[in-house]
Amino acid sequence: MFQPIKIAPSILSADFMNLERDIRMIEEGGAGYVHVDCIDGHFAPNMTIGVPHVKQLKRVANIPLDVHLMISNPLVQLPWFLEAGADMVTVHAEALEGQQMNEAVEMIHEAGAKACISIKPKTPASVLAGVIASLDMALVMSVEPGFSGQGYIEGSEDKVAEVARMAREAGNDGLLIEVDGGIGVKTVERVCAAGADVIVCGNAVFGAEDPKAAIANISELGNAARQAALEGGAR
Repeated sequence: MFQPIKIAPSILSADFMNLERDIRMIEEGGAGYVHVDCIDGHFAPNMTIGVPHVKQLKRVANIPLDVHLMISNPLVQLPWFLEAGADMVTVHAEALEGQQMNEAVEMIHEAGAKACISIKPKTPASVLAGVIASLDMALVMSVEPGFSGQGYIEGSEDKVAEVARMAREAGNDGLLIEVDGGIGVKTVERVCAAGADVIVCGNAVFGAEDPKAAIANISELGNAARQAALEGGAR
C-alpha cells in the first residue's frame, strides 16, 4: 500500500534565535518530523546542539522529534537523549561495533522510542544486515555528516534501493527509509523512486523564500515519483 512520504526539515538550517517560530512554520507546512542534528565535534567535524536543546524542543514541538546522533559514544549518551524526549533516535553504525548496534536498538525500544541506524556515504548497506529486522527506520546519508548545505552525492539512491531490498528479505515491510543530505526539488524524485519514505531537508526548506510551499512542492514530487515506482514494480 502506498504511504505518503514525510518531510523532516533539519533545524540545523533554521534560525536558532527563532526556533519555536520555525517549528510552528514547518508544522503548518505539513512536515512529518522535526529533524534534530546533534553533532559532538568528534564523530563529525562540527558541534551543534545537545540534550538541553532536545528537552526544550520537546516542549514546543507538536510533531515527533527525529533526533540524529552524530556522536562517537552513542551507548553512553543514548539514555540522556531518550530521557529528554526524543521520539525517533538515530545512531551511526560507524560509531558501534559488533553487537553494539543491537544493544542500541534495544535500549531505544525499551525507552518507548523508535530506533534508526544511519550509514555514511562510504559505508556499505550490508553493515545493517544483523539489525535491519528490528529497526523502525534506516537512514542513508547522501552527504558526509557535519554541515548543512552540501551537495547530494550522486548514486546515493542505489544504496536506498539496496536497503529497501534488504528490508524486504528480512521481512521488515514496515521499515522506513530516510535520506539526509542535499535533498530538494532536483534530487527528491530519485531517492523516493528508490524507496525513500522520509526526506530530510535543510536549506531546501529553511532557505526557501516560502518554506511551506517548499515542503509541499518537495512532497508532491517525491510522492509522484514513489507512486510511479510502485506501479512499475519497485519497492
